[in-house]
Amino acid sequence: QAQLVEHGGGSVRAGGSLSLSCVASESIGSIAFMGWYRQAPGSQRELVARIYNDGTTKYADSVLGRFTISRDLPKKTVYLQMNSLKPEDTAAYYCNVRSHLSASDYWGQGTQVTVSS
Repeated sequence: QAQLVEHGGGSVRAGGSLSLSCVASESIGSIAFMGWYRQAPGSQRELVARIYNDGTTKYADSVLGRFTISRDLPKKTVYLQMNSLKPEDTAAYYCNVRSHLSASDYWGQGTQVTVSS
């Protein structure tokens, strides 16, 4: 059964750093892109960062210059390094992977990031 397992997150003071990782199961097969979304209470889920197979990256304007997405394709793992965190970064963060063949989207269970001022 295809699944994504997330690690990382937690609580930090403003200006601090956290990192997230997400491992996709082998059953997902070839991957088109991997990324991270976040959702704060009362808000819609939004794209934080995405990395495509060719290494191209896309970031939300709000995290540009502070967050870095990377991936290890053989390990089917995507990472998100979050620096200079702000209280407005507080949210549940979800890993997202799209299958290259089926175009199906897969989601992680979500991990909480809390930034205090």
